[in-house]
Amino acid sequence: MDTLASLLTAHRSGRSSPSDTIRATYRRIAAHADPAMFITLRPEADVLAEAAALEARKAAALPLYGIPVAVKDNIDVAGLPTTAACPAFAYEPTVDAVAVARLKAAGALIIGKTNLDQFATGLVGVRSPYGVPRNVFKPDLVPGGSSSGSASAVAAGIVPIALGTDTAGSGRVPAMLQNIVGLKPSLGLVPNTGLVPACRTLDAISIFALTVDDAMAVLEVMGGYEASDAFSRPLTIAPLGPMPEKPTIGILPPAQREFFDDADAAAAYESALARLAGLGATLKEIDFAPFAETARLLYEGPWVAERFIVAEDLLARDPDAIHPVTRTITEAGGKSSAADAFRALYRLQELRAAVKPLLAGLDAILVPTAPTAYRLDEVLADPIRLNSRLGTYTNFVNLLDMCGTAVPAHIAASGVPYGVTFLAPAGQDGAVASLARAFAADADMPLAASADHAAYPALGALPDPERVDICMFGAHLSGLPLNAEVKSFGGRFVASVTTAAAYRMALIEGDVPRPGVSRVREGGTAIAGEIWSLPFDGVGRLLATIPAPLGLGSVELADGRRVAGFLAEAVPMAGCPDISAFGGFRAYLASLTSPAA
Repeated sequence: MDTLASLLTAHRSGRSSPSDTIRATYRRIAAHADPAMFITLRPEADVLAEAAALEARKAAALPLYGIPVAVKDNIDVAGLPTTAACPAFAYEPTVDAVAVARLKAAGALIIGKTNLDQFATGLVGVRSPYGVPRNVFKPDLVPGGSSSGSASAVAAGIVPIALGTDTAGSGRVPAMLQNIVGLKPSLGLVPNTGLVPACRTLDAISIFALTVDDAMAVLEVMGGYEASDAFSRPLTIAPLGPMPEKPTIGILPPAQREFFDDADAAAAYESALARLAGLGATLKEIDFAPFAETARLLYEGPWVAERFIVAEDLLARDPDAIHPVTRTITEAGGKSSAADAFRALYRLQELRAAVKPLLAGLDAILVPTAPTAYRLDEVLADPIRLNSRLGTYTNFVNLLDMCGTAVPAHIAASGVPYGVTFLAPAGQDGAVASLARAFAADADMPLAASADHAAYPALGALPDPERVDICMFGAHLSGLPLNAEVKSFGGRFVASVTTAAAYRMALIEGDVPRPGVSRVREGGTAIAGEIWSLPFDGVGRLLATIPAPLGLGSVELADGRRVAGFLAEAVPMAGCPDISAFGGFRAYLASLTSPAA
């Protein structure tokens, strides 16, 4: 399955283009054949036109260059209907939600709007007039909600990234049930301007991905203060880092674990704790009682009234337009009094005070993402009670102002996937994601629901999220005439390298002589070069100075690695002097000044 990182590498190296990726995306949509996944799917021709425009701009340095993204249909995308899974509520926005606008500016291509539990009310994914998206990992299970279509799109490998929302767990429960990553940012980190609210005080736009690295790459693009959002906060996103040497992780005491008689879920959590201990973590039992009480408070307090506010006009005008279960839940919010609201707020403040010392000294807490998994037929027969159970370990998170990353943990013999979520106070998004990343890489899990069950990526070196490595062969090498230009663009020397023995080098004559390195089928040799690291904007500035027939392509190194590098088109080089025998441009220049020359 394609990850965001692998697609970016392919796009920047020239192995494939954004247009190629979009064509493959639509082929997968057709092959997957789930009409309930998308509420609105953009015409392929429109997305291809945007991909071609990106390619024409030579925008490969953009952090999401050509990455296809699906968006939950309670988040505005200009020109596409926003339905919140309620046709009678639908409207067509003329501007993008801020989060979507930031994705587009970073080079992402929006494929369409995904299905959801109506008005983002539910954790099951079955409360939509547009149908129930198929759980890709285990079809008899509910897909999880409310971000059902977005999770299914990522799990199916249709897109590497999809946006969800998370008020009570809608960005985490579907991730567990479909064996993918769900990142729930701190409240206010990602702007909510252009989001149909569920509970305005608790909503967070969330991210589904195949890996934690991919999710964090998207968070770095979307996150940041936005004046148009009254709930936005100037929080800092720390980059991914290595797992602390001996992190202290809060865990559930055995007496306070609730799995609703699901022995596989209980075993999965125990296995996760053992894995963490094996990674060097210190496990510390904490009192879960105040967290559990906070979770129950969510549907007993004023936050149901927030859901009522969103649907109030439609409830008065056309109540039958609302899904029966959603209507039952939201109508109750119209009966709360101001006194009820203040009582709940007082109790929440007391619970926050009780939780604060429990979190002191912890790097994170680890909870099951959900206590069990339910089949579709079970939920349809008992929709409210089973839905409520799924929120056991998610409902308290936004009320207590925490951030979290949900990752796969275990697949039972029955084929049911189980997951865990790392949680910490708001503002610690990067630290929590780093812990989740180390855990996921150690878990030996299959990557989503790929046909070959490709393994979750091993924990390799962390890339610099703001830089890219480029292999150079000519006048930009250290000490040569154009090297100062590379440095002025923010370039840093990384290493001297040699290509695989599959290239030829010709001389491009001019005011500044340059080599043109081309890959050949036969008669190739190894060519010396250098790898330089540049910031994304520096890559763009450098590309603007590179004349034809040179361009950015994929270079195979002698050790088998592939990196981006400057290559020449073979046909225009046919009439240029071949200087391959020198093994590198520096050696060629030295030959010009040697006594034998």
